[in-house]
Amino acid sequence: MAIIRRFQPEDWASVWPLLQSTFATGDTYAYAPDATEAAIRTAWIELPLATYVACADDGTLLGTYTLKPNQPGLGGHVCNCGYVVAPAARGQGLASAMCEHSQAEARRLGFRAMQFNLVVSTNEGAVRLWQKLGFRIVGTLPGAFQHQRHGDVDAYVMFKSLAA
Repeated sequence: MAIIRRFQPEDWASVWPLLQSTFATGDTYAYAPDATEAAIRTAWIELPLATYVACADDGTLLGTYTLKPNQPGLGGHVCNCGYVVAPAARGQGLASAMCEHSQAEARRLGFRAMQFNLVVSTNEGAVRLWQKLGFRIVGTLPGAFQHQRHGDVDAYVMFKSLAA
């Protein structure tokens, strides 16, 4: 399976094309499809508490995720993550592995819960996977996502306690 480790600056050359192609589709992430490299680097690398990459044994990038507090201050015990899997690695359990890794890292860093703020309702595979991994839909945001093909679609807030 993949080796999941902290992002290193030299990883950016592989991470950026993956993020750019994922966000350009306009169907799973709220980032503007034409967001600049600088804007995405800030959002994915500089602002999060930590960014991770998943690599094959030969070093090929298979995916990436970020981990950050969902809110500052009194909401800072709940973290938020975002995951991107390379097209060639989809359907092989990598999203599950990254999500499980992120939960362990979140616990290690002192977070007591994980929340996904904007899970696009049409991203049925992700919704099913997060539910399988113990996340519950705790809210529906009507028409909150401007899907590039389907127009305005609902988005879910999903939550899981990480406390023992």
